[in-house]
Amino acid sequence: MKRVIAVAALLAVFGGCSTTSPDVISPRDAQRMSTVLDATVLSVRPVVVEGSQSGIGAAAGGVVGGVAGSSVGGSRESLAVGVIGAVVGGVIGNAAERMGTREQAEEILVQLRNGERRAIVQAKGSETFNPGDAVILVTTGGKVRVTKAPVVMPAGPAAPKS
Repeated sequence: MKRVIAVAALLAVFGGCSTTSPDVISPRDAQRMSTVLDATVLSVRPVVVEGSQSGIGAAAGGVVGGVAGSSVGGSRESLAVGVIGAVVGGVIGNAAERMGTREQAEEILVQLRNGERRAIVQAKGSETFNPGDAVILVTTGGKVRVTKAPVVMPAGPAAPKS
């Protein structure tokens, strides 16, 4: 029984793990050509990306609560306590999934070279953005991420041919 509870708890925890971090690239986005646009940061503000409710947390919590509750008391009480445990476990599991997948993020307002403005929300990554920073918008598979623009060194004089 302890093994069932442990497996259900692990499924709830790992089932809800995902990120919108600009530092994490999904395998399906690797080795794909992306569109890149140059932009300038206008403003940055902290936001929170609400956690997901896929049902995995509620299901796992319901199983754990039902199993734990059904082991209490005699046969008549164990059924009632098992049902109550399943409901309570489902509610707790859903809340745990929602809170576990919640992310601190930032909304980055940028201006493109053509004057258009865009707002992108992404999880906080390793880079810090400030107004005036040169950035690039990288679009892959419909998802956009903001990263600092690379510093481009001017080309030096060509070496003489011998």
